[in-house]
Amino acid sequence: MRRIGSGHAALAAIALLFAALPAWAEVEFYQTVDRTEVGTEDVFQLTVVVVDPPDNAQVQFPAPEDFEVLSSSQSTQRSIQMSGGGPPVIQTVRKHVLMMRAQRAGNLTLPPAVLSAGGRTWRTDSIKMTVRKGRVSPPAGQAQSGRQRMPDPFRNFPPFGGMPDPFADEEEEEDSRGGIQEDVRIPRGDSDLFVRATLDKKQAYVGEQVTLSLYIYSRVDLSSVDSVTMPKLEGFWSEDVESPTQLTGEQRIVNGIPYRTYLLRRRALFPMKTGTLPITPAEADITTGMLFVGHRVHRVSNPLEVEVKPLPPGGPKGMSTAQVGDWKLSVETSQQRVELGQPVTVKVILEGSGNVKNITPPRLEAPPAFKVYDPTTTDKMLPNKLRVQGRRTQEYLVMPQRTGTFTLPALEFPYFDPKTGRYEVSRTEPVEIVVDPGVGGTASAQTGSPTSMADAAAEPKNVLTAGGLRPLRYQARFEAPSAAVWQRSFFLPAVLAPVGLMLALGLGGLLRGRLSGQDEGSRSRQRARAARKQLAAAEKLRAGNSSAFYGEVEKALLNFLAARLRVPVGGLTRDALDAKLTEAGVEEARRQRVRFVLEACDTGRFAPGAEPAARERILDDAAAVMEGWDK
Repeated sequence: MRRIGSGHAALAAIALLFAALPAWAEVEFYQTVDRTEVGTEDVFQLTVVVVDPPDNAQVQFPAPEDFEVLSSSQSTQRSIQMSGGGPPVIQTVRKHVLMMRAQRAGNLTLPPAVLSAGGRTWRTDSIKMTVRKGRVSPPAGQAQSGRQRMPDPFRNFPPFGGMPDPFADEEEEEDSRGGIQEDVRIPRGDSDLFVRATLDKKQAYVGEQVTLSLYIYSRVDLSSVDSVTMPKLEGFWSEDVESPTQLTGEQRIVNGIPYRTYLLRRRALFPMKTGTLPITPAEADITTGMLFVGHRVHRVSNPLEVEVKPLPPGGPKGMSTAQVGDWKLSVETSQQRVELGQPVTVKVILEGSGNVKNITPPRLEAPPAFKVYDPTTTDKMLPNKLRVQGRRTQEYLVMPQRTGTFTLPALEFPYFDPKTGRYEVSRTEPVEIVVDPGVGGTASAQTGSPTSMADAAAEPKNVLTAGGLRPLRYQARFEAPSAAVWQRSFFLPAVLAPVGLMLALGLGGLLRGRLSGQDEGSRSRQRARAARKQLAAAEKLRAGNSSAFYGEVEKALLNFLAARLRVPVGGLTRDALDAKLTEAGVEEARRQRVRFVLEACDTGRFAPGAEPAARERILDDAAAVMEGWDK
């Protein structure tokens, strides 16, 4: 077999071919400053960047009257990327750096720079500057105006061999002076592909979030990441923040060498104790190359450590490490006016940034007139790729036991804010709940009370429309004379019908009164038998929904008691019902059994988590209440 040529020659030819082609990609043109607040004696840096500039492109720098240019420099970088077996991607970055100084104080504006090529013109955005007299110290973490740049996780790598990189641009050198300085070096034997772990901070308070990010740093094609072993995190509570399912690379120029960075994992760490906590290296198995010719390699990241400081003195007693962050406490109620016997849902919500899944909201305190069931806790995490943010909600079921106006007291949640370095307290307002009498209760609404009569009289009746009275429009129509009404056939039956109806109603009422007076006991026994049948129907629901089962048992028991006591008992409180049973001469054991069944039904309906395991006992007790009543 004859060999036509080498692979290196083919790649070189392709690279030269694409280098000779015109740049059809969209030109990226922008300008930034290293800070937007300066003094009249300060020197700041203006950077004008052109990505993939066209041929014969000319850049006209801004020449404002309020600023002077002290010096200028230019640098050009070109990178060729081979990925996925497709054509190479060539990118050229031309960067102009101007050192400038303001000539007067005030709110000044840097005009846009202009790029001209081939009859086309591009303009950057203008930049607002705040200039003060004298010197101004740049604030920590001053963000660049104009185009924002993500922090480079590999900016702290020293150049190969410890020699300075003559092609490193000024902006990368400026970025390398900020952030965390880590003593990590590129492995000499694995300089084309290695794994690096970074922390957003090396010092933190106990309970404060520290974000751990794990990257792949590569100059070769990646096929897949087969497995990732995260570091051992002894002394930390950890939560996943971001776990990409696909490899998405981002180009970085470090020390003049193009690399592709891939995020593997990002995890939030919450230190649980003070001192220097080590983070062991992570490990990853990576496959490089194309299909059928891939090569699997094993890489180990750099170790890290975090200096954990204790919380400052003066904090609340018994404060946990989870109460560190930025928190807001609130209380929500389903309703603030409720009838007796109906539940109220109260939510205690703690929202903010911090260790959401390990935080404990304050417990709800309620007056003795309320029965508070055990809460259910739910968590909702808010999307954020850098911080852990979310909401923890504790939902209480509150059952009023008597009527009146009651107040749920205010709640407090103390916490430590690491941003300000101070202890804070988030408070809620008291919640007022009005409990009205239920239907059939002893404090039912009085139909003939003066207040209700005044309210009824105040209701609008026969309200006119907004247009007022409409004019009368009558159209006459002439007809031939007809027979008188009393001469028609329907007149006499229509006149006698009301009299006959009244006589029939009177006789029916009299008969019904006699029957009811003679057979009231039999009707009571009939309603009691219906209640027993209803309890038998509830037994069929024993294995089904708990709310339906307990609701049917409670309804059957109340109907039975209403039939035996011959008074409605649906809206009575437990104490009022017990008083009715005592008046009827019911023995103490049966009264206690009635109270037990009703309490168990309330628990089963409104708090399934606290439901008794044996529903058979509830059925037996309800049946025992109904049996032997007449003995």
